[in-house]
Amino acid sequence: MPRLSLLPVMVREMFGERKFPREPEPDLVMDDPEQVAAYSYAGRIDGVMSAAYLYHSAQISQTIHGCAKVLDLGCGPATQLGQVAQLNPDISFLGVDLSATMLDSARKHAAALSLPNVGFQVEDITQLEGISDQSVDAVISTMAVHHLPTRDLLDKCFQQIARVLKPGGAVYLTDFGRLKSLKSVLFFAYMNAEHQPHLFSLDYERSLRAAFLLDDFEDCAGKFLPSSVKVQSTFRVPFLVMLKTPSRALPPALVERLRELRRTLPQKYRSDLDELRFFCKLGGVDPDPFG
Repeated sequence: MPRLSLLPVMVREMFGERKFPREPEPDLVMDDPEQVAAYSYAGRIDGVMSAAYLYHSAQISQTIHGCAKVLDLGCGPATQLGQVAQLNPDISFLGVDLSATMLDSARKHAAALSLPNVGFQVEDITQLEGISDQSVDAVISTMAVHHLPTRDLLDKCFQQIARVLKPGGAVYLTDFGRLKSLKSVLFFAYMNAEHQPHLFSLDYERSLRAAFLLDDFEDCAGKFLPSSVKVQSTFRVPFLVMLKTPSRALPPALVERLRELRRTLPQKYRSDLDELRFFCKLGGVDPDPFG
């Protein structure tokens, strides 16, 4: 069951008026080494974001199963991408990011994991100048598009996804949805503050302030992406928004590996994962490979 402290947030977000405008992040590119290190640390297997990363790794694996080449937009330090690549060794991945500092961290992380199926290059996700038309089987992205300063650039990012994706290709894009109140933003940003670096908490808050509306995602998907892409969110409160093509059945060995990764999470983060599964399932995200 979800923690009781979420109930006031849900009531406020479900029934309150929208009073909180979007505040784009002050820096488009995260290049500060200390900030990059804090962001990277929080996502490792014992980090505060490990539950969210594992959830998305499972959903991504179900979405891209059977693909040959996958493009990850805004891959950052490759925490998410590294886990997905480990789970799907027969797929070739290319991670792109505008921050050279992030990509340095990503290359080191991929090397530490001995991942031969991952490459990286500097790219602007609103242009993708180095990616050819209809050249990838799937496009994935986790917590990247809120970095875009304007709605027009969100449109351009979705146009690029449509351009580089092969006909019938797979899509999994997830990001924060805009909350109605600053009080809700501060709750989520600092609910695990004692377990995460302070710089990460600050970056988390800035990310939530910069989130686009659920309506923005629905509009962009309708204008640019294939009709097979469905827009979903966490139940009644779009804290997380997911745009994805239909899931594909995973081999039993991969399902068992995902469940084992869940079992090896520290208890607190395993509870966080189950809470996320609960709200996503109520929001219509299915199937759940951990179930």
